[in-house]
Parts: sequence; structure tokens; C-alpha cells
Amino acid sequence: MKRGLLCLVAALPLLADRQSDNLKRIDAATTDLMEMLHAKDGGIPEDIMQKAHCVGIIPGMKRAGLIVGAHYGKGLLTCRIHGSNHWSPPSMVVLDGGSIGLQIGAGETDVVFAVMNASGEKRLTQDKFTLGGEAAVMAGPVGRDAKAQTDAMMTAEILSWSRAHGVFAGVDLSGASLRPDHDDNRALYGRDASQQQILHGDVPVPEAANRLYTELERYAFRESRTGGF
Repeated sequence: MKRGLLCLVAALPLLADRQSDNLKRIDAATTDLMEMLHAKDGGIPEDIMQKAHCVGIIPGMKRAGLIVGAHYGKGLLTCRIHGSNHWSPPSMVVLDGGSIGLQIGAGETDVVFAVMNASGEKRLTQDKFTLGGEAAVMAGPVGRDAKAQTDAMMTAEILSWSRAHGVFAGVDLSGASLRPDHDDNRALYGRDASQQQILHGDVPVPEAANRLYTELERYAFRESRTGGF
């Protein structure tokens, strides 16, 4: 028992550090979302946000590569609570994977993605899934109104955007994998909670996410939850 207590005491600083990182990540994600929604070059279209079932934000995703690129980032995911315009507590997630193409150099990219239908939302409760493989994903449109591009997005479960060095555009995340970060979620909520429990609102909303919800709840949900566009 004494040994177990010592282990617990030793782990407390690590838990506190992880919690601090979580809160900083929530704040950075909120800032990134606000800036990408209100970008001078048009931003993420409002009608997409009005229809989105879930929104993911990966602030400062690391990217590096020479011919074969790679990326890794930690961020958050939140979904609308069924039957309301309120959003779930954030689930801390990891987005990583590789891509083939001419990618020279290294840097950081802010990424936002929107899950547009019930099928895509359901996939998020899996422990891990691949974008573009198990879920259709494509670069999202840029501008105040996406209605002119609706036909092109009919089959996409997930739309995504990126910002690097001040340049904002749609991005294709095909091949990347998305999974919940169970350690970060345990630190944030003080107990084990599955991604499904978090996204269904079965844990308390952290105060650090209030600014995020203020922004998200500007966009009323206007469509049936069983459909996409």
C-alpha cells in the first residue's frame, strides 16, 4: 500500500503537466477556429458550420518530409448533443499519418475539420479510423457561402481546412488516422471516459472550453441530424 501511495504521489506532477497542456491546447484550438472562421480571405463557410455534426481542431500540427511527408498533431473534437444546439465536452484526439508528394521542409499547420453527417459522426466513436479510407474526406471550400459547391461535397463525410504561414485553404487529409487520446482525456476529466461518453455529453464540460462553445453556438443547427447536405 505504501508503494502504491508513493507511485501515486510521483505521478501527480505528470498528471498536472498533462492537464496544463490540455488547457493550453483547448485555448489554442479556440483561437485557431475563430481566426479560420473569420479569415479575411473568406474563412470557413458559415452554412457548413450550421450543418456540421462535429468539429475537430488540431492547433500546430507538426509536418516534416522530403518527398515522403509525415504529420502529427494533438487537438480536440466536439459534437452537437442530440436534440439541441449545444456542443459536447471536448474529446482530446491525435491526428497522424503520412502522405506521398513533394514536401520539403518542416513546420506547423493549424487544421480544422467538420464532420457533416451521422455516418461520419458514428465513426468517431471508434478507437481509431482512417480518413479517406473508412470516411470520405475532401478539402473544404473557402468563402462565406458554400451553396454553390454543394454538389461537389455531397459524398464527403468530412471537410477539412489548414492554415500555415498565414495561408488559409482547404486541405485533403486522406490517409491520416484519428484516435482519442485516452491519457489526455483521463487527465482532463479526472477519470476514464470513452470517446463515445464524452461526445454524448456524459462528462462535465470543462470551464476552459466556454470560449469555444461561445463561438460554436453562433451557428444554429438548421438541418436534420440524419442527413448531411
